[in-house]
Amino acid sequence: MTSGTTRTHLVWDWNGTLLDDTHAVIQATNAAFAEVELAPITLDQYREMYTIPIPRFYERFLGRLPTEAEWERMDGIFHRYYAEQRVGCGLTAGVEELLHRWQRAGRSQSLLSMYGHEQLVPVVRGYGIEPRFVRVEGRMGPSGGSKALHMERHFEALAGVGGIAPENSVVIGDALDDAVAAAHVGARAVLYTGGSHSRSSLEGAGVPVVDSLGEAVALAETFAA
Repeated sequence: MTSGTTRTHLVWDWNGTLLDDTHAVIQATNAAFAEVELAPITLDQYREMYTIPIPRFYERFLGRLPTEAEWERMDGIFHRYYAEQRVGCGLTAGVEELLHRWQRAGRSQSLLSMYGHEQLVPVVRGYGIEPRFVRVEGRMGPSGGSKALHMERHFEALAGVGGIAPENSVVIGDALDDAVAAAHVGARAVLYTGGSHSRSSLEGAGVPVVDSLGEAVALAETFAA
């Protein structure tokens, strides 16, 4: 691996990637579905049907887009239930060692999530891993949209941190939207099957798909070889 700014930078997703919270997400989703009298769904159904933006995901079950009032109620209920369930969630197995090893090797990494920024930062801090990242950034503005523009702003900020550039970066996430956001800025992506999508769904993105975060990091290392 070459030195300096050409070292590979990792951009980690949070929910469903570093944080093992998929079951909390399912419970919160079912609470939101109950608001519009939809039957609860299973993890497998969630992974097969999940899409961004979130109102489109809801449309797949509702048969129509939720009205603005329905969306606001469902989104509010989802976040309230998720906040209650999240406290029982742990980091994905092996995460702490992976983050520590990458940092110890002199490589940089950051965290970009679609979880609200004001909620994200103290949560990440509470898990004791904030010092592993050169930047921790959550969603600013309304929920439900794509990560692409957030990724663009993330790299604008990272440019001032040792000249970190998208072309030397790998996005690791659990959603098709992570691959879309990576492509939007010219970064590579590796998708992880332990979160929001089934393997078959993720394989449609045309990027590497792995079953563990250890595999994701190992692939990122080969990209820089």
